[in-house]
Amino acid sequence: MRILLNIIWLVFGGLWLALGYFVAGIICCILIITIPFGIASFRIGVYALWPFGKTVVDKPTSGIGSLIGNVIWLIVAGIWLAIGHVVSAIAMAITIIGIPLAIANLKMIPISLMPLGKEIVDVGSTPTTSTSFPA
Repeated sequence: MRILLNIIWLVFGGLWLALGYFVAGIICCILIITIPFGIASFRIGVYALWPFGKTVVDKPTSGIGSLIGNVIWLIVAGIWLAIGHVVSAIAMAITIIGIPLAIANLKMIPISLMPLGKEIVDVGSTPTTSTSFPA
């Protein structure tokens, strides 16, 4: 089912979303100081191509740099990307087939708002936190 949803997603919106993220990533990488934003944009672009079967988790090694970068990203690009995802989700939700696509679009909003300090992983490989102590 994931493969079918990913193919439908790619045809009806994922390709254009990914191209937008890739263009933003190239622009960010041209400006030397914004390379971390470019790398984040490329990660989101790949996620936008094939979102079903993937999830977003927090990186345990992220620190204050990610927080500061996310605030800058939120002001400069995050809000506009989130608005684009909401508008696209509303357009996709008009049809019954588009409802899962709209949900996937809404699922991408948190990472489009604050991409630094996040990691995109397969659903089956989501890390679990364990609090077991050696005996």
